[in-house]
Amino acid sequence: MEYHNAVLLKETVDGLSIKPDGIYVDVTFGGGGHSRAILSRLGPNGKLYAFDQDKDALANTIEDDRFVLINENFRYIKRFLRFYGVKAVDGVLADFGVSSHQFDVAERGFSTRFEAKLDMRMNQDSKLSAFEVVNEYEEEQLRAVLLQYGELRQAPAMARVIVSERKTQPIETSEQLKEVLKRFLNHRKENKVLAQIYQAIRIEVNQEIEVLKELLLQIPEILEVGGRLSFISYHSLEDRLVKRFIRNGLFEGEPERDVFGNFEVPLKKVGGLIVPSESEIKMNNRARSAKLRIAEKV
Repeated sequence: MEYHNAVLLKETVDGLSIKPDGIYVDVTFGGGGHSRAILSRLGPNGKLYAFDQDKDALANTIEDDRFVLINENFRYIKRFLRFYGVKAVDGVLADFGVSSHQFDVAERGFSTRFEAKLDMRMNQDSKLSAFEVVNEYEEEQLRAVLLQYGELRQAPAMARVIVSERKTQPIETSEQLKEVLKRFLNHRKENKVLAQIYQAIRIEVNQEIEVLKELLLQIPEILEVGGRLSFISYHSLEDRLVKRFIRNGLFEGEPERDVFGNFEVPLKKVGGLIVPSESEIKMNNRARSAKLRIAEKV
């Protein structure tokens, strides 16, 4: 079984406008598809650093003197580049989706298709898992997670039911969670609602929004002038953050303008939004919600 099909492979790597002797970072290594494509365009003096916090991804490491795989969360990108003596890079690539491997290995608990213990940790050494979110969060916290990250209108009622049911016995598996929430899963929309519930819990477990913000804030510091970011998002929360940061250098609100109404931002967008072709979606259904944005440091 293939570990992961790299989404928008050519478009994402093209977006970096690779220089043969440049230094690049793939912050979501996974199965290594994007990394291999970058290496194929680098000359003998080019360098690629990759990050992946999931130990399973280490099995896909690439034997190449120009390549370094760092088994850490990309929120620490600046720290680890400094450790390797790198002050600035020519491009950063990110594909924020859950890897096919994580979805397909039942016991990781990412997929609604399997009966599994509530887990969903991308870093298997992390203390917070889906079990703790479902069984230990206060009702108010649970409601906020489901509403903010799952965009579920019935979040208040769902949180109330979970808190009530877990008093009898802990909710330990995906099937138990489905049973507890079955009144919210009508047949026509069951898969969609389940996917939203899982997405919300997964984002909370892995602090995905906070981690993305931390990464984006470091990008202007670590990119060379003319260096690029090429980022793929899969849900509106992520895409909105990337889009706003490229446009305003902020996550919310408007930047300060001078007396002429102008404002300075560290990045400028390159081209428009890129989405997968129908043929790519047909070959890889998980690509269907992918959105690619490219920007350059000015």
